[in-house]
Amino acid sequence: MADMHGQVAQPVYLSDLSERDKPWDKHRGQSETVGGLYRAGDYLRYQQRIKDCSRRLEFALIDKDSGDVEFHLESAKFCRVRFCPVCQWRRSLMWRARFYRAVPDYLVQHPKHRAVFLTLTVRNCAIADLRETVNDMNRAFKRMTERKTWPGQAWVKSLEVTRGADGSAHPHFHVLLFVRPSYFSTGYIKQADWRTYWQDCLRASYLPVVNVKTVKPPKGQTDPREGLRVAIMETLKYGVKPDDLTSDGEWLCELTRQLHKTRAVSVGGKLRPYLREEEPEDLIHDEDSESELAATGDDPRIIFDWATEVKRYAQRLC
Repeated sequence: MADMHGQVAQPVYLSDLSERDKPWDKHRGQSETVGGLYRAGDYLRYQQRIKDCSRRLEFALIDKDSGDVEFHLESAKFCRVRFCPVCQWRRSLMWRARFYRAVPDYLVQHPKHRAVFLTLTVRNCAIADLRETVNDMNRAFKRMTERKTWPGQAWVKSLEVTRGADGSAHPHFHVLLFVRPSYFSTGYIKQADWRTYWQDCLRASYLPVVNVKTVKPPKGQTDPREGLRVAIMETLKYGVKPDDLTSDGEWLCELTRQLHKTRAVSVGGKLRPYLREEEPEDLIHDEDSESELAATGDDPRIIFDWATEVKRYAQRLC
């Protein structure tokens, strides 16, 4: 578009104006790749939905006390395809925001409870056997939580699937659980015992890999909330790495078939009154639960459209 002097105006990109919104370009570009793979795999309805996903973003511009301007997403159309990289990313943000709000309320009632981060794995399976394997894992986890030795008072569990180099699938659970303080003196489960515990519940003939660690602040920090923040981010991240979604069309389509209508996140124990288990409906708001700023009708708006040719969001000038 030309300006009043007849010169062509240079495009203004979202990623140049807002540091925290740089991921939009990456995820939207990955979504185009996933859409192309779905089209090749005859998932034409998913391909069309992804094509129309998040093509236009409207932000409110909010002035901060520091003099900077903060971008808040106010309007966008999402496809909600489970393995659309944009929607997967937005869901993870909403789950985290929901958890950030729930945990303080939970800890008010249970101030001495400590957090433990647990990863439960199984051997890789053929992608065609993924649903059966995940069902077996869910049954095993239920057995685990029903035992008297289960230390979790409250927990949230998420499923992640990674792609093996041979095209297999590696499903595993990330579990953030809260335990009584007495757990560390009475009933403490060492990592080796966690492995046999999971093996027994899984009814497996092999010893699966398990990782467990007490949630602590990152090195160099003392605020316990920072350790919990890192654990929440790890627990409620993407269900499948974007690189795995974009690497093999056949694997993606079979993954989609195998995990159709399966649950990605579940909540248990005393956390249930504080954290809803349903998938987030709103993928726009509450992306930053700690922000004290909120958009009003008086805040100026700015719109960006997806520019396929440069794979960036460019400001809409008219």
